[in-house]
Amino acid sequence: MRATLITMLVLLATAATASDLSHRAPAKPPTHHTPPPPDAEVIRQGGDTFADAPLIDGWVVGLTGTTAGYTDDYDEACPYSDSTSPDVVYRYQTDHETYADIDLAGSTYDTKVYVYDAQFELVACNDDYYPDYVSKLEMVHFAADAKYYIVIDGYGGDYGDYVLSVATVTPCELDPPTGYLTVENEPPLVDGYQDAYNGGCNSPEFGYPFQQWFVGSFHGVSGWYISPEGSQFRDTDWFEVPVSIDTPFYVYADAEQPTFLFQLAPLDCGEVEVVQQIEIGPCESGMMTIDAEPNTEVWLWVGPTTFTGPVNEYAYWLYRAWWDAVPVRTEAQSWSVIKALFD
Repeated sequence: MRATLITMLVLLATAATASDLSHRAPAKPPTHHTPPPPDAEVIRQGGDTFADAPLIDGWVVGLTGTTAGYTDDYDEACPYSDSTSPDVVYRYQTDHETYADIDLAGSTYDTKVYVYDAQFELVACNDDYYPDYVSKLEMVHFAADAKYYIVIDGYGGDYGDYVLSVATVTPCELDPPTGYLTVENEPPLVDGYQDAYNGGCNSPEFGYPFQQWFVGSFHGVSGWYISPEGSQFRDTDWFEVPVSIDTPFYVYADAEQPTFLFQLAPLDCGEVEVVQQIEIGPCESGMMTIDAEPNTEVWLWVGPTTFTGPVNEYAYWLYRAWWDAVPVRTEAQSWSVIKALFD
């Protein structure tokens, strides 16, 4: 069974699809493009480096340009490194604290995007958000009157036309139900983390640990981390849910970041597949109806929709009920208090 499981996880790691159960960032084929040499005569719609980056602020819709003819100055592993692509730089600054999505949808090549602060420290980065390998960053935090730099890059040697949009967004503040509360208590997700807590079929070296969840509310944490070997991982939480009565039950869920909730079958790590799924968050709840025989159990899976993210960890909640009704909070308790239980 162990050999079968290893083969299954290798196959899963090659596909970044909605039904991907793996926790390690998938392999990505190299590009075969050789970018043109830097050209000083190129019309500079964006800067070549931090020093000559033009200012943009607030909302930006459909700002277009090309990376052809620019210099290869910057690269970040998010999760793929060793870029030889030319990159374009913009400066971003607002007079008030804000959160923003930085979107390259509509770009015509395999992009990467980074945000740096005034000390040139990396704030956030993304390689592949969309299926066509175009990038997007969600919910990036910008302090008031602080200087930031947005770098548009490419994977491998890829380059071409880009479309940049920046939209301010409201941070997600979860207001979860708390009746019959179970708290995950997983250790903090930090770089160098090893998932020995509830990694399920993704953690054979730790005995395939599952989270037991019986009734009521479950409050957990998911996110991203760099393994001790330097690879990019996402936290995937695997659940064993006992079923005691012969009736469908309902799982409601929400999260601070875009997150998948999967129902899995069969209950065998060597053959497990996704049988149904919903996407939840940020602050966009969803509901899954589950049919199961009494005196059995169901496997559920919760994890980020991407292999890299803007934070190390974020909160999510699940609520299990035997009736089709939106759950309500049963205690006057703030989410900041609930999150403190994870510390």
